[in-house]
Amino acid sequence: MYCRGVRGATTVEENTVEAILTATKELLSLIVEANDLKSEDIASAIFTTTPDLTAAFPAQAAREMGWHNVALLDAQEIPVPGSLDRCIRVLIHWNTEKSPAEIKHVYLKGARVLRPDRTL
Repeated sequence: MYCRGVRGATTVEENTVEAILTATKELLSLIVEANDLKSEDIASAIFTTTPDLTAAFPAQAAREMGWHNVALLDAQEIPVPGSLDRCIRVLIHWNTEKSPAEIKHVYLKGARVLRPDRTL
């Protein structure tokens, strides 16, 4: 078994608890579905938000989805001029037998511009 990285990102329309948690749950649900992930196989997940998102921690959404034994971390993105606004990113460390080529990364909404080759 290997530890592989699964990436994803999405955007929200506003800086509210509901918008951040809803968007994060949607992103995680699609990543789980696309890769047949089980929470017991997830070692950790790192969430980042752009500096304009401060209303909630995206990791709260993972906890609400039942990721109680997964190490979770929230951080803020570097405020690079011209970068995508209101963006939530995730890097999941996943223990799996799948090869890197088999992993499906998920980019939604405005975050599709980050990786147009990886959109659902």
